[in-house]
Amino acid sequence: MLNLVLFGPPGAGKGTQSQKLIEKHGLIHLSTGDLLRGEISQGTELGLEAKKLMDQGMLVPDEVVIGMISNKLDANKDAEGFIFDGFPRTVAQAEALDNLLKSKAAAISGMIALEVDDVELERRLLERGKESGRADDANPEVIRKRIKEYNDKTAPVAGFYKNQEKFKSINGIGSIDQIYGAIDAVIEQY
Repeated sequence: MLNLVLFGPPGAGKGTQSQKLIEKHGLIHLSTGDLLRGEISQGTELGLEAKKLMDQGMLVPDEVVIGMISNKLDANKDAEGFIFDGFPRTVAQAEALDNLLKSKAAAISGMIALEVDDVELERRLLERGKESGRADDANPEVIRKRIKEYNDKTAPVAGFYKNQEKFKSINGIGSIDQIYGAIDAVIEQY
């Protein structure tokens, strides 16, 4: 089973690259953002609380996200593997994910980080906000807060996977196909 953490700040291209990986490797895309947006669109209590936090650029509590991931794993027991996109965002979440996967006789194969500078991220997110109508991508102040939140709280997760010798960094600036080629070359090593 191939279980990848696709890592990078908001706007790094994780969703775009995930689609290409899904097509080639038959993986299930597990995007916590998509799971949360699904709850929001359904108007669930969890979704309403998540929306309030996300609109402020804040993170949703770990136990909620881990529970949603566990349900998704259980619903796809015959999968070739999973791409974890947007999770884990903290070392505590990485530890919780390792424990969850271990309880299901699985593990993370590796983390691939897409490296993109903050100026390019803000440009990409503002463009995505115009196209998608997502409120969290339309406001430069919220975007900067999300990037800062990533740099302060999420970037340290790379060290967790470096310590396990599962971390690879990829330049996230270039054509979609160039970036995908670099990612796929790393995957072939797994």
